[in-house]
Amino acid sequence: MGKARLEAFTDGVVAIIITIMVLEIRVPQGTNLEALRAELPVFLAYVLSYINVGIFWNNHHHMLHASERVNGKVLWANLAMLFWLSLVPFVIRWIDEAGLTPLPVASYGIVLTGAAIAYSVLTQQLIAVNGHDSRLARAVGNDRKGTLSLALYIAASGLAFLWPWVAIALYIGVALVWVVPDTRIESLMKSRTPSA
Repeated sequence: MGKARLEAFTDGVVAIIITIMVLEIRVPQGTNLEALRAELPVFLAYVLSYINVGIFWNNHHHMLHASERVNGKVLWANLAMLFWLSLVPFVIRWIDEAGLTPLPVASYGIVLTGAAIAYSVLTQQLIAVNGHDSRLARAVGNDRKGTLSLALYIAASGLAFLWPWVAIALYIGVALVWVVPDTRIESLMKSRTPSA
C-alpha cells in the first residue's frame, strides 16, 4: 500500500490542529501592555504546543520519507497519534481557563505522553511493514531520544501535581531537545542518494 494518502491526511489534520490552537488565543481587551500581559500565558502555551505539534509532524515526515510502504496497522497507529495531538487545543484552553494548576498541567503531559507512545507504535509498525533491515529501521536504531522524551513526559505529568512549574520546565526541555533537528534519517537518506 502506498503512503501518499497517509501523508496528505496527516498534513491536513495537523494543519487543522494548529488552526484550532491559534483560534483559542483571545485578542487582548485593551491597547496597553497590561492587556497583552493578561493573554501572555495562553500565548506561551500556544507557542510551546505549536512547537510540540511541529516536532511530531517533522519527525513523522522524515519517518515516512524513509518508508516505502504502509499497511492497515500503520494507518491505525497514525490515527492514534493524530487523536492525541488533536487533544492539544483542549488542554491549552483548560490551562488558559484554570491557570497553571496541577490537573490541567498534568493533562498536557498525559496528552504528550499518549502522542509519544502512539508515535513509537507507529514507528514500530512502519519498521515491521518495511523490514527490520530497512532504511527506517537502521536510521531509528534504539531511539534513545524518543525513550528519554517519553520518560520525561511521564515524570512531568506526575510532578505537575506537586510542582506545575517544574512540569512545564520539563515539557519545554523535551521540546528544546527535539528542536535541534534529528538527523538520523536525513543522514541515512543522503548517504544512499547517488551523486549527480
